[in-house]
Amino acid sequence: MQVTETVEITGHLMDSGLLSRVLDDIREYGGDYTLDKFELGHDKEDTSTVKMTVGADDEESLQRLLMRIQTKGANLVNPGEPQITEADTDGVFPDGFYSTTNLPTSVRLGGRWVRVSNPEMDCGLLVEGDTVRTIPMSDVKAGMRIITSAQGVKVTPPLVLNTEESFGFMESDVSSEKPQRVLVMQVADGMREAKANGQKVLWVGGPGIVHTGAAPAMVALVEAGFVDVLFAGNALATHDIESSLYGTSLGVDLSRGRGVEHGHEHHIRAINTIRKAGSIAAAVEQGVLTSGVMHALVKNGKQFVLVGSVRDDGPLPDVYTDVLEGQRAMRAELTGVGYCLMAATMLHSVATGNILPASIPLTCVDINPATVTKLADRGSSQARGIVTDVGLFIEHLARELAPGYASSN
Repeated sequence: MQVTETVEITGHLMDSGLLSRVLDDIREYGGDYTLDKFELGHDKEDTSTVKMTVGADDEESLQRLLMRIQTKGANLVNPGEPQITEADTDGVFPDGFYSTTNLPTSVRLGGRWVRVSNPEMDCGLLVEGDTVRTIPMSDVKAGMRIITSAQGVKVTPPLVLNTEESFGFMESDVSSEKPQRVLVMQVADGMREAKANGQKVLWVGGPGIVHTGAAPAMVALVEAGFVDVLFAGNALATHDIESSLYGTSLGVDLSRGRGVEHGHEHHIRAINTIRKAGSIAAAVEQGVLTSGVMHALVKNGKQFVLVGSVRDDGPLPDVYTDVLEGQRAMRAELTGVGYCLMAATMLHSVATGNILPASIPLTCVDINPATVTKLADRGSSQARGIVTDVGLFIEHLARELAPGYASSN
């Protein structure tokens, strides 16, 4: 005999295909459903509401199914209170833990809804007194109170209103054929709005920014106040510093576009120079590093988090070589972020998408379509993708947002 719960979902269920996806999830998880109520919106802007009874063979399977369809806004009609279990072991969630999304989430405690702080995907929900926050598995300590049910939890998905015709060209979230100027303007407007609201602009960058010659444009954006935080790896900082010290990136002369003698050594010599100074900031203070993106960030008091990988040379002394510590440093810089631009990096784009709340607008720019589509596939539903040359895009963005750069170029 199946165990059941009644759920309700409201939104543009038919136009968006949301209801179909919820029903597919139920069947995929081995469950069953009965539609109890279906109120179809009359006009295009009207929402629809569906109430259904969802069943599974056992309580554990039902809880997992409920957690799955909650990601699409199918919440319990009678939410009740959550089950809370103490963790037995450091770094291990209790069995049946609630696996989170990056969507706005609330938990019912003592008869009232409490907003979960820092919504992040693939975490647990930690109850501390009358507050609830997400917690990654690696940070769990024995004795922590972790939610282990879908009961008492509510997820609010973004309400997407499709006002376009059923067919149209260049309407996807990822395209290489939309007018470049329009896309640049949209990103610029998003950054301006964040700054007008007193929020920070987060950049996630790869070495392609330097390789394509866009570093001067990014420097102008730092100085204009549109780069508050940078997430990157060892490579972007290394090649930016190499460019400052030697005029090359990966040994290629950026002014002439060709390799130079002994250029293959430049990046490792650049790393050694910074390690000798002690840090990137120390190299700036000592007059060793006098230009480039990293120099501009230090001089303008902006933050950066560099997290390394197994292939890194050096690395630079500022690079986190412990991935978990790097993740914690990245999370610590998300407070107050109102817009995120990702450019020319798959690894750090996906990593940042994993920890970024869905409420923060996110644009990913890359010449490789796989990079921009992977974000949405990983659950960053708010991601917009722009398939284009990163160097030209950042140049155009600097002309839009940094008047000094526009007038001098």
